[in-house]
Amino acid sequence: QVQLVESGGGLVQAGGSLRLSCVASGRTFCRYAMGWFRQAPGKERDLVAAISSSGFTTYYADSVKGRFTISRDNAKNMVFLQMNSLKPEDTAVYYCASGYGLAPHAFEYWGQGTQVTVSS
Repeated sequence: QVQLVESGGGLVQAGGSLRLSCVASGRTFCRYAMGWFRQAPGKERDLVAAISSSGFTTYYADSVKGRFTISRDNAKNMVFLQMNSLKPEDTAVYYCASGYGLAPHAFEYWGQGTQVTVSS
């Protein structure tokens, strides 16, 4: 059974930084792409960033390019999202996800989510 557990969310002022972490278990981590989605109240869950199984290829939504960085540590079964220059519109529940590609429809499993709140 695949399990994804996020941590690192919290309350931060605009312009601040947070680093989200996700630890995965239940299948061979290094074989799968990983991603971070977010969902704000009343909105759909959107893909924010994704990284290939090897870590060589990444994807970022236009809204976070230049501010967020996704990375992974295959030895520790972990994926990270470094979020800098945070804006109030980044407020959402952030979900770690595992799948077979970088497109939104390629993700099969999600964690429970971690709340990120950015105050103005």
